[in-house]
Amino acid sequence: MPTAAEPAARIDRTMTPDVLPTLHAAVLTWYGTHARPLPWRVPDCSPWGVLVSEVMLQQTPVARVAGPWQEWLTRWPTPAALAQSTPADVLAAWGRLGYPRRALRLREAAHVIVRDHGGVVPANVDGLLALPGVGAYTASAVAAFAYHQRTVVLDTNCRRVLARLIGGEVFPPPSLTALERRRAEAALPADAATSVTWNVAVMELGALVCTASSPRCTECPVSGACAWLAAGRPGDAHAGRRRTQPWTGTDRQARGVIMAALREAPVPGASLADLWPDPVQRQRAVNSLVADGLAERVGNPGRDVLRLPTGAP
Repeated sequence: MPTAAEPAARIDRTMTPDVLPTLHAAVLTWYGTHARPLPWRVPDCSPWGVLVSEVMLQQTPVARVAGPWQEWLTRWPTPAALAQSTPADVLAAWGRLGYPRRALRLREAAHVIVRDHGGVVPANVDGLLALPGVGAYTASAVAAFAYHQRTVVLDTNCRRVLARLIGGEVFPPPSLTALERRRAEAALPADAATSVTWNVAVMELGALVCTASSPRCTECPVSGACAWLAAGRPGDAHAGRRRTQPWTGTDRQARGVIMAALREAPVPGASLADLWPDPVQRQRAVNSLVADGLAERVGNPGRDVLRLPTGAP
């Protein structure tokens, strides 16, 4: 029966100085052949373009982001341009990317960048963390991918690859742990330029090969060193701690339906009752949209007539 010390031993073997260069070379070579041609990865992509991509990619698949990202950068190629928009502008342009508060936070970030940084996305992690809507992952990703700094970048895909390769677990814990960060730091190449490519390569490996539901281990460039495979593919040790997120019939779905109607017309022609029949849930969804600044009431108090929020640039 495995002991508590075994995962640490596997980590030590995988992370030794004589093994790491081989892992780095295998993953980087694989990435050089299999990297997807995503528009925010081109060398001349601006730091603003990288920041926009990272905010859009939060909890949203890559396939849904590429088109809206290009439209957004065409319309608002700089923070100063976005700072001149209204909340209604950005919410309409956000479309069906989901979690529309991200659009409002990005607009707020543009204002801060213009006000405090001369219209230039800050290059250091602390400055990035001070922007609305930017957390630890996004700050590290922008520092790495826009400014080529050596930072640990841990999105869902990176966490899963490192959990399997080094930790011997099929999935990482529900929340990022200090151990995960130490693993990632230990695996990060010392050279800044190589570390940037390593971060995106591990991310890509998780997206294309080391996937959540159907990992293609026979195609993995580092399967021979994978602690999870060596352990016999054990199941999810953290399954009991994970929360499911249903969609059908939830307040989130009601909010999404109402927001879709608001994007299609400033004031929907259909009544809200036609959009969502349950009056209690509908009112709850409306109240939360208004409270979050995603909609505003029009006309007399108590009337459920909404529009996207107007506001001065």
